[in-house]
Amino acid sequence: MSKKLFVGNIPYNTTEDRLRQIFEADGREVARVTIVTDRDTGRSRGFAFVEMATEEDAKAAVAALNDTEMEGRPMRVDIAHDKPGRGRGGERRGSY
Repeated sequence: MSKKLFVGNIPYNTTEDRLRQIFEADGREVARVTIVTDRDTGRSRGFAFVEMATEEDAKAAVAALNDTEMEGRPMRVDIAHDKPGRGRGGERRGSY
């Protein structure tokens, strides 16, 4: 099992420090928090990745925090899955 969690539907003004506090509750240990931001504006896109120190902490965080409310929004907390590769950039298919 992965130690990296996907955290969706978070308020746009949430900070990495605030997410760390929430995920460290009940004695869990957080290794890293990354809020995903828009490349052009730098504003939050409403989701983040939280890497837990152990797999046990990751499982406990999912069980404790999935569907809990943060500032009136139900957070989605789940195990993060690697994004499939996109293939080679610029490759054309078919004839033109």
